[in-house]
Amino acid sequence: MSVDASQLAKLETAARRASQRAYAPYSNFAVGAAVLTARGRIFSGCNVENASYGLCNCAERTAIFSAVAAGHREITCVVVHTPTATATAPCGACRQVIYEFGPTAQVISTCANKARIDTTITRLLPRAFGPSDLA
Repeated sequence: MSVDASQLAKLETAARRASQRAYAPYSNFAVGAAVLTARGRIFSGCNVENASYGLCNCAERTAIFSAVAAGHREITCVVVHTPTATATAPCGACRQVIYEFGPTAQVISTCANKARIDTTITRLLPRAFGPSDLA
């Protein structure tokens, strides 16, 4: 599914702003994400680190969990922003969570310059494990 230019601009702005709120004192790798739900709502999130590294949460999952907490369970697009020179794709854990709520989601990664990754979750996570595998 492809988002229109207006929605994409809003998602990119939300992801960029969220990256400015990241709590990343250990990695210094600030990430922001914004998700578009099937009902047209945008939810954003940032990465939140913890001194106990295993308790950190990525921006993508923060945004998706916020959407789910608000009653939205279908994601159509995820935009990830890092204020770096190159665009960075979501980690493996985030890919799995994106697939859970958006098995056909578009995934776009942006950065401080014009570089970007524009793909789908099925390209990032081929032969994904999902709810149908538990049937």
